[in-house]
Amino acid sequence: MTTSKATRYPLFALLYFTQGTVLGYFTALNALYLLEHGVSLTKIGIFATIALIPFVIKILFGILSDKVNFWGLGHRKPYILLGLAIQFLCLLLVPLVDPATSYWGFVALAFTLQMGMALYDTCTDGLALDTTPEHEKGIIQGLMVGGRAAGVMVAASVAGLLAQNLSWSAVFYLLAGLTLLPLPLVLLLREPAQKAGQTFEWRAFRAFNNRAVLAVAGAGFIFFLIVVGANQLVNPYLTQRFEISLATAGNFTTLWGAGVVLGGLAGGLLMDRLQRRRVTWIALGMSILGVLMLALMPNLLLAWPIVFLFGLAYGSVQAIYYALAMLYTEQRIAASMFSILMAVTNVGQGVGLSLAGRIADTRGYETAFMVLAALNLLIIPFVLLIFARRKDGVGVAVA
Repeated sequence: MTTSKATRYPLFALLYFTQGTVLGYFTALNALYLLEHGVSLTKIGIFATIALIPFVIKILFGILSDKVNFWGLGHRKPYILLGLAIQFLCLLLVPLVDPATSYWGFVALAFTLQMGMALYDTCTDGLALDTTPEHEKGIIQGLMVGGRAAGVMVAASVAGLLAQNLSWSAVFYLLAGLTLLPLPLVLLLREPAQKAGQTFEWRAFRAFNNRAVLAVAGAGFIFFLIVVGANQLVNPYLTQRFEISLATAGNFTTLWGAGVVLGGLAGGLLMDRLQRRRVTWIALGMSILGVLMLALMPNLLLAWPIVFLFGLAYGSVQAIYYALAMLYTEQRIAASMFSILMAVTNVGQGVGLSLAGRIADTRGYETAFMVLAALNLLIIPFVLLIFARRKDGVGVAVA
């Protein structure tokens, strides 16, 4: 693969953008689609749980990609192409399956689609780890976070308008078309041969015996518990407190998404240009401030800049953490190890969604935001441990 920024930067941004469009559909529109077709909330919950399984088992895709050169075509490129093809074909087939009369067929189709997405997601991360110089890891993660957020915004806005004014089939065909956006760059990709020190070895998993690596995982668990848990409460809180319309809620989501894009890019740039210990503390401060301001929101007028600020915090925390995780990933098991660290953040998200919802139900939204902001303090010992040996946290010894 060429080392040109002009090639690598848009490649990773577009791969995450197309992932974001599908994630945006599942987050904002899928439940509405199923309800419109007469599917019960119980079945929607079952569907959502099954659809998440591929992202729980993505470690298997990481091991496959690290270990197996697909028919001699490479460790990353062929799997990325296969994943995109699966997602594209499944999206074309979705309008042909009625979830009311063929519920389990629809579930199987969605599961297959998510398997394709998890495959190219894992291998895209592996490709980034293989090809990104150390001083560009931050901006690469910023582009990925920003690209995914932009995709979510497109799905929440454009796809929503298509569903309302044209048809649901148009939504799925749009998503299928957007899946093809990164295809030219992927086809032009010349994947480099594995260098010495990048060949898969099972013993490389001993890296998880390193306390700093475990601290990175612990920090990621809590970071994502907080920001994702808080994020699910924003629109319900605004709706309850200020009685905003669905259209206004959509505008808030768009503003939040713009904040995520800018926050991701800013966080990534800071990670590359400043001392990493300092940038990690900045991420912690942004997380505290962004969530705390949601609890202290005085009126609807100030809700707009506060939601934007929370988007900045959300994007910067993600980009900074992902870049940090890249720095501590063992190159011999790059995709595998990174997928494990991401799986830990996914578990954190699940805990955060449950915890935040429960506190909001029993104690109110403001209390939920205050508790989540306070949980940031639990990250402090992990950060201290991460940077205990080297001032910049780079070059942790792994077996």
